[in-house]
Amino acid sequence: MDSLNRREFITMTGAGLAGAAALTKAHPASAAPSDKVIVGVMGMQRGLAVAKDFIKVPNVEIRYVCDVDSTRAEKAAGELEKLGIARPKTIGDYRTILDDAEVDALVCAAPNHWHGPATIAACSAGKHVYVEKPCSHNPREAEWMVEAANKHNRIVQVGTQRRSSVPTRTVIGMLHEGKIGRVYSARATYASARGSIGSGKTITAPADLDYDLWQGPAARAPYTDNRIHYNWHWFWNWGNGDLGNNGVHAIDLCRWGLQVDFPKQVTSCGGRYCFDDDQETADTHTVAFSFDEEKLITWDGHSCNPHAAPFVSFYGEKGAIDLYGNGTYRVFDAKAKPIGEGKSVDIGMVAHLTNFVKAIRADDAKLLNCGIQEAYISTQLCHLGNIAHRTGRALNCSTIDGRILNDDEAMGYWERDYEPGWNPTIG
Repeated sequence: MDSLNRREFITMTGAGLAGAAALTKAHPASAAPSDKVIVGVMGMQRGLAVAKDFIKVPNVEIRYVCDVDSTRAEKAAGELEKLGIARPKTIGDYRTILDDAEVDALVCAAPNHWHGPATIAACSAGKHVYVEKPCSHNPREAEWMVEAANKHNRIVQVGTQRRSSVPTRTVIGMLHEGKIGRVYSARATYASARGSIGSGKTITAPADLDYDLWQGPAARAPYTDNRIHYNWHWFWNWGNGDLGNNGVHAIDLCRWGLQVDFPKQVTSCGGRYCFDDDQETADTHTVAFSFDEEKLITWDGHSCNPHAAPFVSFYGEKGAIDLYGNGTYRVFDAKAKPIGEGKSVDIGMVAHLTNFVKAIRADDAKLLNCGIQEAYISTQLCHLGNIAHRTGRALNCSTIDGRILNDDEAMGYWERDYEPGWNPTIG
């Protein structure tokens, strides 16, 4: 890895691109290097798993577990207590975390429509943020998140944790050192066995769920019995389909390996091919991103068929590398002969959280493996793929900021309408 050039080093530390200088200015640290880091976790679907991994990071206190479903919040607190920590406080409104002056960081693992607004509010309140992928529900929020982190000098790590995986970093190092020559293409895949969600019924929300707060910044919709707590992913009002849900992990690695940022063109094909149900997002989806550097990324998602290809395949002039979802990899020469491999079960989750805490303690965003300045670009690619899908045509994009060129209808998807009173404010 010693031969990495400056751009590769910036990319691997996750602090590159516009705004990095602003984030690395000196500012008062929330925690000295030896101090405890106090966090509050928002959203107990994914958040419970994140909290369990945070327990493995030394000298971190989980002070709050937050969920608009009071039953889930209590259950999460009980599970964490059984693991040997002090029982966290259970709350329903994440703003309680922001109001606690002793809290260093908000962990936002709530549904996608909360990622941007909660991160922006936390930065404005002086908190650092660990936000789950995709970093935003729509492209404009991702831009605002970068602005908020820069303005308030906050450390914001995004949950594309494979950036912290040792075998993944080894593969990226080989690519950047020229192991397979000039790398010009990367193919990402996702496969699952998701079933139908059927047709939901509009009913009264359960008594233990604050449905109005669950919706928060999103446009209001009646409570339907087949959407919470997980199937919101497949509705545009709250989610981004599997391209945003899982595709962002692989697309992020593709970008990293190819050393590309925003594409010049995005094309999409696919749709709902497997089930006739309420879902709005594609279950069979292929997206292609072409770049000025004569490089290409493709993503193939099959949400309803578990037959899987390698997580990411990189193609170079002298060979190829297959990287699998658990970190295992295989290297091939120009004639597709295997010439190396690595075996692992490391996807980097604990390392990613440790990296986040280290950056807080050192008061140095340059230490982040996947800071918001880098992560938002990968998220924008997912948004562009979904916009291409929803408009049914190719998108020509600015390679400077990813914005769609000469297509007002497509740019209409760049941001959302907010419930009155919930518009994000950078402060």
